[in-house]
Amino acid sequence: MKILKNLFSTGSALFLFAQLPATSGYAQGTPQLSDPEIASVAVTANQVDINYASIAQKKSKNADVLQFAQTMAKDHQSVIDQATALVKKLGVTPKDNAVSQKLNSDAAKTRKSLNGKSDASFDKAYIDNEVAYHQAVISTVQNVLIPQSQNAELKALLQQVLPVLRTHLEHAQMVQKKIAG
Repeated sequence: MKILKNLFSTGSALFLFAQLPATSGYAQGTPQLSDPEIASVAVTANQVDINYASIAQKKSKNADVLQFAQTMAKDHQSVIDQATALVKKLGVTPKDNAVSQKLNSDAAKTRKSLNGKSDASFDKAYIDNEVAYHQAVISTVQNVLIPQSQNAELKALLQQVLPVLRTHLEHAQMVQKKIAG
């Protein structure tokens, strides 16, 4: 379960799949993932965003940013809870993989960068990262995780999460415009 919870701990995943090494198991730069690996990626990606939201809740004084961060923490924890329940129900053990490892590695760098910023520069960096991160996650869920998912319930959960991720992206873009304006 810990592997799943680490899935969403990274924020600079916009070019995640383009940056993954071209090794066996990757066709033209797209990773080939099993359901246990997909589960790991899903949880890791959600935990990454919860971790970013936690930083925002501590550092920001901007009401829009704080409200957005609160929504991210709540919604992404809900996805982790659903994924954890599904994994338990199915008897699947999430499997760490190159994608979840890359997410965690990138997230550590992003967290360090965010923690080094303050005030308006933090707000801008956080929200810019959220826009890029949600774009990357939406693309990954839509183009990699859903198509490769073999279990119908796992696929259904991923499909159910997609509209929420799109709403998050729109919300992040709205906050981004307010901060820039």
